[in-house]
Amino acid sequence: MKKIIIAILATGFAWTVNAQDTRSAASDGNKAEFKFEQMEFNYGTIKQGDKVDYEFVFTNIGKEPLIISSANGSCGCTVPEWPKEPIKKGEKGKIKVTFNSAGKQGMQDKTVTINSNASTNPVVLHIKGNVEVPPAPSEGLKTN
Repeated sequence: MKKIIIAILATGFAWTVNAQDTRSAASDGNKAEFKFEQMEFNYGTIKQGDKVDYEFVFTNIGKEPLIISSANGSCGCTVPEWPKEPIKKGEKGKIKVTFNSAGKQGMQDKTVTINSNASTNPVVLHIKGNVEVPPAPSEGLKTN
């Protein structure tokens, strides 16, 4: 009798787990999804202290509205702004990123991590380039 009950419970458990896997796989195809025009922006060479703004444009190619819950820069010098309202299927959105090069020098590769309800989650964007330090003023120069 115990063996029959255990067999019934094991079968029921396996059936329940399988049913849940099928539902989650089906719902993944209905999720929102990003398609970015560009996931990396190279601003080239700038002078230390300059600020660079760039808008990463995307389209929701999924079936459900795309909801961005957060966007975080890799440091305080990289600040993202993102749409707070849902982006419907087929609509475009923009994530504006401002990079402040104050105190930076040399090659930079900063990231913005986007968390959302998209099937690809998180998404990481890159903004990079070279920051040149202006030469220090020469001492001993006389001006007339």
